[in-house]
Amino acid sequence: MPDPAPGPQRRRSMPPLLRVGLFCAVAVIVLVLTGFAIFLFSLERGPSATLPTADGIVVLTGGADRITDATILLTERRGKRLLITGVHPDTTLTEISRTVPATREALECCVELGRSALNTRGNAIETAVWARANDFRSLIVVTSAWHMPRALVELRRAMPDIALLPYPVVARGPREANWWGALATIRLFFVEYLKFLAAYVGIGPWPAVTSEIGTMPDGPTP
Repeated sequence: MPDPAPGPQRRRSMPPLLRVGLFCAVAVIVLVLTGFAIFLFSLERGPSATLPTADGIVVLTGGADRITDATILLTERRGKRLLITGVHPDTTLTEISRTVPATREALECCVELGRSALNTRGNAIETAVWARANDFRSLIVVTSAWHMPRALVELRRAMPDIALLPYPVVARGPREANWWGALATIRLFFVEYLKFLAAYVGIGPWPAVTSEIGTMPDGPTP
């Protein structure tokens, strides 16, 4: 006698807890990607056509063309003094003058080198000390366009009483027109977006500076 035909198998449903976890994971991914898209579209494509004027200028080291643009602003008298924050301990003003369209003599009077900052939070701490020592009420902030949002978050936290005028710099070098070059750029922007979120909620690397900052940054050194 033939065996009876098997009945329809019951489909095993996903456990409720796993279903909630999966939903939350998808929601977080969508939220992060949406925020990343907004971050990308909000980035400035370059400085404003109307050049700003302020009491001082600060440039955060770490990207091509930042110091060049900052020294141009200084020579155009857009600010009284310039702080270059995040300078390597061994770098001198003479070496910097070789890479910018201004002579060492032209920079000696008004440029100071900050050597204590270890990261963007340290840049903000160092800048706040310098700005208050000079009794500045407004600053032009020079850094890369993709770095500007995080820099402004840290700077505003360190000196909420000082007006900040962003001057975003876009690298003028050649861009790689291939897929891995585009992939590297997207990766750079995404990592920066995550760092921006961390800075926004107050999470950041410590230490931020090499030592306690209680004095002015270094003046010109030979």
